[in-house]
Amino acid sequence: MPHDYATLHDATESPSDLGAEVASNVPVTKSAKRKNTADEIAAASVDEGEHPVVDVEALGRQLLGTWADVRLGARELAADPDMQRIDGLSMNEHRARVFGQLKLLVENGQVLRAFPRRLGGLDDHGGNIAAFEELVTADPSLQIKSGVQWGLFAAAILHLGTEYHHDTFLPGAMSLEVPGAFAMTETGHGSDVASIGTTATYDEKKKQFVINTPFRGAWKDYLGNAAVHGTAAVVFAQLITKGVNHGVHAFYVPIRGAKGQFLRGIGGEDDGLKGGLNGIDNGRLHFSNVRVPRANLLDRYGSVAEDGTYSSPIASPGRRFFTMLGTLVQGRVSLDGAATAASALALKIAITYGTQRRQFTAGSDTDEEVLLDYQRHQRRLLPRLATTYAQTFAHDEFLVKFDAVFSGKADTDDDREDLETFAAALKSLSTWHALDTLQEAREACGGAGFLAENRLVGLRQDLDVYVTFEGDNNVLLQLVAKRLLGDYAKKFRGADASTLARFAVAHLAEKAYHGSGLRRLAQNVADLGSTARSVTELRTPEAQHELLADRVETMIAGIAGRLRDAKSLSKADAAALFNQNQNELIEAARAHAELLQWEAFTRGVEAAPDAGTRQVLTWLRDLFGLGLIEKHLAWYLISGRLSPQRAQAVTAYIDRLIARLRPYALDLVDAFGYDERHIRASIASGAEKERQDEARAHYAAQREAGTLPTPEKKAR
Repeated sequence: MPHDYATLHDATESPSDLGAEVASNVPVTKSAKRKNTADEIAAASVDEGEHPVVDVEALGRQLLGTWADVRLGARELAADPDMQRIDGLSMNEHRARVFGQLKLLVENGQVLRAFPRRLGGLDDHGGNIAAFEELVTADPSLQIKSGVQWGLFAAAILHLGTEYHHDTFLPGAMSLEVPGAFAMTETGHGSDVASIGTTATYDEKKKQFVINTPFRGAWKDYLGNAAVHGTAAVVFAQLITKGVNHGVHAFYVPIRGAKGQFLRGIGGEDDGLKGGLNGIDNGRLHFSNVRVPRANLLDRYGSVAEDGTYSSPIASPGRRFFTMLGTLVQGRVSLDGAATAASALALKIAITYGTQRRQFTAGSDTDEEVLLDYQRHQRRLLPRLATTYAQTFAHDEFLVKFDAVFSGKADTDDDREDLETFAAALKSLSTWHALDTLQEAREACGGAGFLAENRLVGLRQDLDVYVTFEGDNNVLLQLVAKRLLGDYAKKFRGADASTLARFAVAHLAEKAYHGSGLRRLAQNVADLGSTARSVTELRTPEAQHELLADRVETMIAGIAGRLRDAKSLSKADAAALFNQNQNELIEAARAHAELLQWEAFTRGVEAAPDAGTRQVLTWLRDLFGLGLIEKHLAWYLISGRLSPQRAQAVTAYIDRLIARLRPYALDLVDAFGYDERHIRASIASGAEKERQDEARAHYAAQREAGTLPTPEKKAR
């Protein structure tokens, strides 16, 4: 992991020393008590320039990230009307259109990027994901169905198979000659893959595996390409040989014949109409004594000899299982990027509309106000814009890490474990954020946002399932939390008694310091009752980082302490103890993911192309960081991390930041780089501005001609 939380909070300073320092600085006059005024906040928020200018083109290039040219090429493809969704199609028509679009992707060569050069690919793993996730702007169904074919089905052959499988099965998967399903999830087991019910039992006499789904809950379910188009599948099953279950392994299994009929022993059902993504033919598969050759076991991590002897380069069954699943992490990587792109698209639509749509004559007798000039409208959209920027910067760093692992540049066990943890953390937050942003953007556009032509409701429906794709977000965050607990425990592995004693004393002292109110007292004295001083303390990146990192460290340390005795308990009691802490574990993991995003955003600010852009990005980063603190303000107050004075200052300064960012809202969404071909929403096309200009001109002409009727109130 990128953090050593032991270094993020120094608990060696004595609370009594701090208390003495506080006492020595207590003023003797009452004049320090000042009013919290807007002027103080304004004074505290003046930075390098009053009116910085954003270089939209340069910022846009920065947001494109490491694979900027690849993204631009993919966006050109997504801008092609032949690749885009047509609203109003029936489910079957939509499925047929998307399958035809896969063939266009093959013709374009986009799908080959991640595959080996000897098979016509480019060995460009990061670029492949960058291009793939941009397809969400054309049609999320296209993005996900292409992900099923090349990111799951073909990728499983590539990463779980050996040279024989690459030569035998990959060419058909790459060319779409063999459309394929990724048969992992079962009706009865989704996130808990290790417990799936499908079996693959080796028959030593016939040198074959016999695949069965022994009960209804073991049916493979929700599989793209399973209902109509798939002719083969990578099937995950419990490998059994010589009476021993060696855990989940993957098998290449043909499922349909040339005329589209199921092969012997295979059956299935169509999942039918869904809440979204209806361009994908999701379905169920079941197997009854289906035989496949021994060579169809994708045996990179586990093989079976002709006599049934099992062998693996990884001795531990648990580590073997997680290594196999870790090779398929690109699904979570791409969902993080696609969800972030969808959020950017939604904000481009809603903020553009908000700068053109007028409502209520709040500050004028003649002109109505544009929606984005209302503070509440700004509060609804600009913090979500800040989060989307944080996700954009974090995703590019995540993609670089992914590429390093899969290219072999940095492919140790620790690197893979870091990647899996990043994937679980960032995918969870970005997919939740996408749903939240799409819904808020829809509401912020009123009735116009509910029209299908403006895309927000369609995107919201399609992205709904992203929060459970590739693992339910809550389950993924639990995985992150377990990693954090493991890292925390490693700090004390092998420590001697004196080291542990020093830590215990420091930890108790820290707890006493925060719990007694001394920290709050120190903040109150340092601020001298001034909102301006409170703001100054909170707006530094060091202060924000300390608050965000301290929350993670404190939560993990507390949970670790409560779980300390779990090893001495029975399995049932240990599980009950873990369950009692599960909610806080997940919250700690979420806090960790938020910290990762904040750190990436800060590095993005430092890399900004010019001073003006850097200043605006700094305000946006502060909005993101302080927004996280505001969201968790109860924790900071209860835990003694913030005084009431500084807690008040958080919200006050956020309001100030939002007002400062309002003039740059269009620049910031324009920098995402999506043009009308990607947006395809009439309310963001300029049509609303034309309507508003026409209405204003109409009333202005009446006023000038003296023909405007007098309002009743003025006629009295």
